[in-house]
Amino acid sequence: MSRIDRRFSALKAAGRTGLIPFVTAGDPAPEHSVALMHALVDAGADVLELGVPFSDPMADGPVIQHASERAIAKGVGLADVLGWVRAFRERDQDTPVVLMGYLNPVEIHGYERFAAEAVAAGVDGVLLVDCPLEEAEVLAPLRAAGLQQILLAAPTTARERMAKLCEAAKGFLYYVSFAGITGAGRLSTQDIAARVADIRAHAKAPVAVGFGVKDAQSAKAIAGFADAVVIGSALVERLEGAVSAQDIAARAGDFLRPIRRALDEA
Repeated sequence: MSRIDRRFSALKAAGRTGLIPFVTAGDPAPEHSVALMHALVDAGADVLELGVPFSDPMADGPVIQHASERAIAKGVGLADVLGWVRAFRERDQDTPVVLMGYLNPVEIHGYERFAAEAVAAGVDGVLLVDCPLEEAEVLAPLRAAGLQQILLAAPTTARERMAKLCEAAKGFLYYVSFAGITGAGRLSTQDIAARVADIRAHAKAPVAVGFGVKDAQSAKAIAGFADAVVIGSALVERLEGAVSAQDIAARAGDFLRPIRRALDEA
């Protein structure tokens, strides 16, 4: 059983909703990336989602786009991200880590090489936005090495395709709450509750909901019908400009702890 599967099994047994924070690896300060990861776990994160900086993040809104630009300007690349996961594992062998990004950096790195290095570093899953289920064969080396491919579903996903996603889902299925980019402010729980309930009834993996989740209130609303909540842009925005490890950890904790409490209350 993978770390992701173990974590969601434990959450289900405890009747808790998972909290999955997203941060762009290397932002706001590359030298404090590992400290940030530990701070997120200390504040209540159940799974960490690390964004691999990319020059054309098509699914992301301005906040995460700018975070990627800042990280790239500081020289952050895929090798750095894997190194930070490896360092994180020196203290934390339990918290699942998912790399979120785009196919190009992985293809340049080499699929077999990336798979071997990611597993050795302690990565558990990959969410590659521009590699849909229909093109997933290209990621066969990653899956063969033990990485779980996290699949995306959306309100626009047709029923026939949704059935295929539910059947193929591993780790967790990431449900995008609306058709748009990260960080937009159009979250309506009434519009998605029934759809997520239907997906959960058929999916072979837990369902996490993201896009548009900004604070404790919106996270708590989703906790009523999802297995986990993903929150990214609002956290990345809160971290922007922090330079010291202490400031980064304080901002991460102050942001995430109220959300963790809200999820547990729900």
